[in-house]
Amino acid sequence: MPVVGWLSGISEQAAIVHHAQFLRGLEENGFAKGRDVSIQYRWAEGNYQRLPALADELARLPVDVILAQTPPAALAAKAATATIPIVFVVGIAPVIAGLVTSYNRPGGNATGATMIMATLGQKRIEILRELAPRASVVAMLVHPHSPDSPPEIRDVQAAVTANGLQLELLNASTPPELDAAFAALGARRPGAFLVGADPFPYVHRQSSCRRSRAAAWWWSTRSASSSKPAAWSAKAPASFHQAGIYVGRFLNGAKPADLPVVQPTTFELVVNLKTAKAQGIDIPAGLHARSDEVIEQDCALSLSLCQLSRTSNA
Repeated sequence: MPVVGWLSGISEQAAIVHHAQFLRGLEENGFAKGRDVSIQYRWAEGNYQRLPALADELARLPVDVILAQTPPAALAAKAATATIPIVFVVGIAPVIAGLVTSYNRPGGNATGATMIMATLGQKRIEILRELAPRASVVAMLVHPHSPDSPPEIRDVQAAVTANGLQLELLNASTPPELDAAFAALGARRPGAFLVGADPFPYVHRQSSCRRSRAAAWWWSTRSASSSKPAAWSAKAPASFHQAGIYVGRFLNGAKPADLPVVQPTTFELVVNLKTAKAQGIDIPAGLHARSDEVIEQDCALSLSLCQLSRTSNA
């Protein structure tokens, strides 16, 4: 039975939806988990320093294909093996990161899907300004050692400057640093709060947000459905479905160099009306009209972007 190695920078709980879509793509190529293929999982749970060792473990087993979830995992897998096929799902530009030589002809042993989340700063700031029109300062939480962060910071900085706003960076790479960042957020009271694309804060978001009672703009539609008033992003489940298809094709004999890197063609805007109402946010009519999905679910947090805006502009 062939073996797939799943190498992830996040946690098993945070990857439930992604995993289900991956298995669906895999089954479309004739491989059902437990019947036709086995999967070895390695979860870093936000501790990226563990990824090189976890990648080496999978390479030594060995596995037939590695699925790399998050940019740090993809880079660790690429460093661990030059022969085992790698299918990545990342938010960075894979050519710039050195994962592939080109989108159409990846070369080497890696290909996959990119959600290009690190280059969407202008759109994020536009939507954020609709939610908090009086904001003059945008705080941004980033992982200082993540490959996602430098291009995303440049993109957001350009968008913030173009809109006459000020950007303040909050760095966090460990749970204590994340708690300190949220504490600083509460003390500074910026007009709006943006969380970077790196998945580390996503892994720890519930406990940290509840302790600090800080509101954030999380960039995944799943986050909007759980505790935030709105979110805009590429459809991550679709990328993992594609990754499952690619892994199945590799197990059937395809080569990574022959399969192009897949880029998103559609993005979706999700609004959560009940969460927005409970947090004191009025979703603008134009934003509501453009939404692809409307969710009604109880919120988990009480301090909203609008409350932050009112405080900072008082």
